[in-house]
Parts: sequence; structure tokens; C-alpha cells
Amino acid sequence: MQNREEKKRLKTNEERLRELWDNVKHTSIHIIWVPEGEEREKGTEKIFQEIIAENIPNMGKESLTQIQEAQRIPYKINPRRNTPRHILIKLTKIKDKEKILKAAREKKEITYNGTLIRLSADFSTETLQARREWHDILNVMKGKNLQPRLLYPGR
Repeated sequence: MQNREEKKRLKTNEERLRELWDNVKHTSIHIIWVPEGEEREKGTEKIFQEIIAENIPNMGKESLTQIQEAQRIPYKINPRRNTPRHILIKLTKIKDKEKILKAAREKKEITYNGTLIRLSADFSTETLQARREWHDILNVMKGKNLQPRLLYPGR
């Protein structure tokens, strides 16, 4: 009896922790495939502003994107990985993040200096895993002309 209660409490605590992480990350955007070394010359904030100006020009006119923090992650380069590290942009407003990601989805191909890159929302590892598990199911539903939707954050 006690073991079952402990498992239930552990699961509840893990869900709360995941929600906390997602809450902390809710204003963050990942920029993937920007070549290494670009940030040394310009800085990560400048790279982000150039990406917005190049791909979403009507957004660049509004000075809506107030960047709280911008950095490459992880901090150190892993010599065994040949892919560039991601850039993590933390914005001050969630509405800015949503506008940027919506515009990126509508445009479909986002580039930086001619290189194809990707913008994505920043979620906890657990939430991303839960979304991956639903991926095949959603594709089958889309194949049957249904319009499935996941409630935030995809549990």
C-alpha cells in the first residue's frame, strides 16, 4: 500500500518538475544549424536579429523582440559531434516567441546567410519525449483528414 502511494507521489512530483521546467523555458527559442563561430564576430543577439530581418521582415520593423539572454548551448564544443551547437534565445515576452514561431511555420524555410536553419520552441526533455511518442499517432490521424491538436505542453 505504501509503495503504491510513494510511486503516485513520485509521479506527481516528476510532473510538477516538468511543468516548472516548461514554465521557465516558455519564452525561449532554439535556433538550430547556425554555423559555429558566427557568434564570435557578431554576437548571438545580432545573429537572431539578422535572422528575423532576413526571414520575417514585417516583424523586424516592430521593435517587439526584446532579448533577455542569448547564448550557444552547450557551453563547450563536443569534438565527437559534427553538428553546430544550438543558439538559445530567451525573450522577455511569450507573445513575441509565439509570433516568431508562427511566422517561421508559415514561411517553412528559414535561412541565415543562405544556410537553412530551424527555429523551435524550448521544452523540457520529458515534454519533448512525450511529444515524440504522439508523433506517429498524429500522422495517422492527419492521413485520415483529421485535424489533431496537442494541448500545451503535449502530455
